[in-house]
Order: sequence, then structure tokens, then C-alpha cells
Amino acid sequence: MTVKMNAIGFYESLPLNAPESLIDLCIDRPSATGHDILVQISAISVNPIDIAVRTGNQEKTAEPHILGFDAVGTVVETGSDVTLFKTGDRVYYAGSYSRPGSYADYQLVDERIAALAPQKLDNVNAAAMPLTTLTAWEALFEQMGIDPDAQETNHQKTILIINGAGGVGSIATQLAHYAGLHVIASASRPETKQWALQHGADEIVDHHQNLVDEVHQLGHKEVDYIFELNNLDNHWDEMAALIAPNGKMCSITSNKKPLDLTVLKRKRVTFAWEWMFAKSFYQTDDLSSQHEILQQAAHLFDSGIIRSTVYQTINGINATTLKKAQAVLESGHSIGKIVLTK
Repeated sequence: MTVKMNAIGFYESLPLNAPESLIDLCIDRPSATGHDILVQISAISVNPIDIAVRTGNQEKTAEPHILGFDAVGTVVETGSDVTLFKTGDRVYYAGSYSRPGSYADYQLVDERIAALAPQKLDNVNAAAMPLTTLTAWEALFEQMGIDPDAQETNHQKTILIINGAGGVGSIATQLAHYAGLHVIASASRPETKQWALQHGADEIVDHHQNLVDEVHQLGHKEVDYIFELNNLDNHWDEMAALIAPNGKMCSITSNKKPLDLTVLKRKRVTFAWEWMFAKSFYQTDDLSSQHEILQQAAHLFDSGIIRSTVYQTINGINATTLKKAQAVLESGHSIGKIVLTK
């Protein structure tokens, strides 16, 4: 007899206020094989990519799309090749772009992109962190090549994080601070400016103003690193003007018009993209690095060096609560992370 489970999904891209933009479903519970673990989900968080997928002009399909990436839960079944976890382990992870997501009672996830959840974080705080932590970690320490252990050298360098109070920005400021960098974060409202300062930023600029002028007014002629999290098209010229010779820049947002990379040539600047799903989507050789990153991050959380960025908690995981959470993200005024818990 097939075991069923609850899930939330959609069959076609619709505005959030449409009745079927997200719907409650009853579907078959999957079984673990190979490197997969089956996780009984305790809490999830929402991310902008949830909205990007839901609104991605997808035509109506016969099978539902199950969204959701961040999750924390308990391993209830393991595949035959699993070596990292056992039944009963409490894990956290950000999932895969190409597989059914965490808007469900149970989810299959490759063991190589999951880790034991931080012991000192409850389910709400743990569920908030995998996707944003992996994104910030890979951008800072892999794509831009910052050595988190070279704190003495990094004290002499400055990073600008554009949108420092969002989900990724809230952990990126902390990780950059941990690495020893001088952190300038952008924020536009009093509450977001305060949030960024509480989460590792040393100074604040307003991304609704001219960032070149804002940074210069702080006394900085240029910055060594820029991490862009807001609107690449709007900030590209400012980034090119502010980045120092031999500097490095990274973005997680897409451009809608051509980028003039030539403006970086004379400064010998490196520009990189960060998409934390690339490793699982393409099954890269370094796939298991996400397990290792989440392990290291768990140690930092448990040591109090970095902290969770939960801003809002919603009780219940269903179509109604998920629409409420996604509406906050769609407003463009979210701070930190929104978590839904059972």
C-alpha cells in the first residue's frame, strides 16, 4: 500500500492572489535509494527563488511542482549508499533546484548536500540558514577567494555588501566580519540599517542613493570586494567605479541588459556569478563541499560566532501560510528570513 503525505505545490504559473497559485496536495511519499536520505520535515523557510520558480511562466503540467529549498528535519530512511547519516539524525539543507522541494511532510535529499543541524539552534533558527549560508559562503570564500583564516590580512581590506539586511546579506555580513574584513552594508530604511549593524556590518550606506557618493562620504575611495544582492543592472556602474584594482566582485542577481565587462579590464577586476544550486544541478565533482560547508557553519553557529537571521515565524506549513510568507517577499520589504514551522 502506497504511503501518502501532504505537500504544497502548483500546476501552472499564476499570481499569488490566484486561488491555485499554491494549493494543498496529498501525494505519494517517496522512498530513499542510493545517496538519498528521506527527511521528515519540521520547519522550512522561504526564499526569493521560490517566487522566481512559481512565476517562471511555466505552462500547466500534469504533475505538480513542489517548491521549497531550506529545511530542517529528521532522517527516517536512508538509501543503500548513504554513509554520512543514520535514521534519527537531525539535519539541515537547502535541497536541489531540479527535485521536489521542502513544501511537504517528507523530502528526499542527497546526503552530500546536507549536514547535521547546529545543536544550539532550534528548528526555526536552523531552517532559516542553509540556502543563504551556502550562497554567502561560496560567494565570499570560493568565488571571490577570500581566505576566512587570514584575518590579519583581511583587516586591511573592505567589502561592500549591497542589500545587507536581506536573507543572504544578513549572513554575508556576519561571515565577512568573521573573516576579518571591514564590512560596508547597504540598507535604506531605519530598521534595515539597524538590522545590518546588528549582523556584522561596520558601516551603512543607502542603496537608494548614489553608492559611489555614499561610500566616498564614509572616507573610502574604493573597496576591495563587492557582493551584489539587490539589482545588478542598477548598481553595475557604481560597482565598476568603486572596485579597487585587482578587486573581486560577485553577484547573485540576474542582469536584464548587457553588462559592460570592458570597464573592469584596466583595473584587472574579477567578476563572478554565484548560484548555490549549480553543484547539485550539474552534479559537479565538488558536490560534497556543501555538506562540508554546512558542517563548518554548524560549528560557527554552535560557537556563537555567527547567528541565525530569522525575522518572522509563521505557524503551520500549508498553502495559506506559504502564500502569506511569499507575499512578504514579493513586497520587497522583507528583513532576514521568514520561517514556517509545524
